[in-house]
Formats: sequence, structure tokens, C-alpha cells
Amino acid sequence: MGQQKRWLFLLAIFACLLSFSSGSRVLKLKSDDGRPVYNHTLAITLVEYTSAVYMSDLSELFTWTCERCNGLTKGFEVIEIIVDVEHCLQAYVGVAKDLNAIIIAFRGTQEHSIQNWVSDLFWKQLDLNYPDMPDAMVHHGFYSAYHNTTVRPAVLEAVKRAKESHGANLNIMVTGHSMGAAMASFCALDLVVNEGEENVQVMTFGQPRVGNAAFASYYSLLVPNTFRIIHDHDIVPHLPPYYHLFPQKTYHHFPTEVWVTDLSILNIVLFGVEKVCDNTGEDPTCSRSVMGTSISDHLTYFGVELMGETWRQCNIVMGHEMESYSRKDSKGNIFLSRTTPSTEVTEAKTLGKTGISSL
Repeated sequence: MGQQKRWLFLLAIFACLLSFSSGSRVLKLKSDDGRPVYNHTLAITLVEYTSAVYMSDLSELFTWTCERCNGLTKGFEVIEIIVDVEHCLQAYVGVAKDLNAIIIAFRGTQEHSIQNWVSDLFWKQLDLNYPDMPDAMVHHGFYSAYHNTTVRPAVLEAVKRAKESHGANLNIMVTGHSMGAAMASFCALDLVVNEGEENVQVMTFGQPRVGNAAFASYYSLLVPNTFRIIHDHDIVPHLPPYYHLFPQKTYHHFPTEVWVTDLSILNIVLFGVEKVCDNTGEDPTCSRSVMGTSISDHLTYFGVELMGETWRQCNIVMGHEMESYSRKDSKGNIFLSRTTPSTEVTEAKTLGKTGISSL
């Protein structure tokens, strides 16, 4: 047994050295054509922000004391939490001083199981002309989830408040997972095109395709600092399907993909190998080179869970101490707002939690 462990240890070291020497494990990479830099440290930070948006306890999320609100995200200040009750959507906006940035995070789907969502998405067709972009078409459901719900106005207003209270020179980083990743891309484009923002970065996890090749081309010109991270055999980035025989008619990813494959020995995952893909959005040597069949790969990125605490309906919990920060609109949608930088609510309260809604 001791000899076997030594061989495993040597094999692991050899694999690490091979990976670093070949340049395949990327911590920071700048391509020859001047595209934006992929930053591994930023990726493992933003995946923690993305994980936190799945938390159902709004009190702990607003005070940033939830079990996922630590590590690389410590010190984050939430400006706004948005819960669209009717459509089971959740997002937050806040300021990360260490990044000198506003963070906008969107939650992925919660209403149904991933299995059912994937099955439905497989048959979706392009059905919406994107405004002011000739020939660009996008997925109606993803577009509407951001543009035609309470999410968009609340997010844009929170961004304005964050800049008023923390400085106009803040960068904006938009992130999300699964359907939340699709919403993040529409949000980033909205900020650039309609709000005149210039320093907008996007990093998403397990994002489905959201539009056709024309849309992908427009998007990559307007929001070039975008990275879509895909974990190994994650099924969702393969949907809706890409039909290479009809390149202008099919759904098409925008760049830049970062494909993270698991390097394992004897079924023990040692680490992920990151490959920054080409500028087409559909690099055949990256995730398209494998069958996207894994739901488990979709739910874990860099070892961080991207899902709710339980598979259930969209439940939320909020303590009575949040009443002074919360409001509801006529449709029952919930908003928690911080109007100015505050230290009034910095610790989790011990008051009893009240279930507000089963969405």
C-alpha cells in the first residue's frame, strides 16, 4: 500500500509538471491578437459570488454572512437584492472594494429540475429579433427573463446608486450560472449599449447559447471582455444545439470560451486544466470536441457548488430585522435595498427567521 501511494504521488507531480510546462494550466494569459486577459484568480473569486446568489436566506445574503459569503468575497457590500416572485428569478448588486468593482450576479434556474430544463431547451428555436442589430436573433426566454421582468430596472438603479455612493470610476463585473449566465450577458450588453458604460467585464459559468452568429458577432464587438467558463462535459453549454451545416441559422456562442477539464488519476480529480479557446466562440478543439452529457459538471465549478441548498420550489427566508430595508411591489416581488454605505447591519442577527414565500 505504501508503494502504491508513492507511485500515485509521483504521478500527480509528473502530471502537474507536464501541465505547467505545456502551458495548458492558465493562471493569466494574454493572446497574441490582443484579446482581453483571462485571469484565473478572478474566475475563482467570481464563482464564489455566483454561488452566493443561490442562497435563499435573504437576511444572511444582504448582510453577507451566509455560509457562501466568505473566502475570496469577504468584505463585499450588497446594494440591492432582487427577487422576482412570478418568474422565480434572483439577482444582487453590490460593491467589492478589493476589486474596485460593482458585482452583478444572477441566479440560475430554480423552478424545475435541471433535467427538465435541459429537455425543454433542446427544442427551443431562435425567435426574437434583437433591437437595432440587423439579422441578430436571440432566445426569447432568456431575453425576456432580463428585459421583461422586474430584474432589469432594479439592477440598473442599483448600479447608479453604487456609483453615487462608492465612486463613478468603479468597473462593472457581471456574472451568473446557467440561465443566470444568459441573463448576465444580456445585462452586460444593456449596460454598454443603453447605459453608456465602458468598463464592463463578464465572466459566466455553464452558459447556454443565447443567440445566432450575427448576435454573437455584435456582442463580441461591444462586450469584448467576456469569458464563458465551461466545466468539462457540462451539458448546458451544448444547448440549444449548434448545427455546423447551418452556421448562420443555428445558435452560436460568442467568445471567449475557457474550457476547464478535470485531470484525474484513478478517478481522483487532481485539478482542472484551463484552455483559453479561439475567438470564434465555437472552437472545435474545446468543449465542442466532447459530448456534453454531464449535469454534475454543470453544478460544480472550481470545486464550488452552483445550486440551491435543496432541490425544491423557490423558497426564500427573511428575518424581521430586514423590514427596514425591504419593500414589495404590487406583484409581490421583493427588494432589499441599501441606499448609502452602512455599517448598521454587518452581522447575522439571532432573531427568528420568517418564511416569506414559496415561489
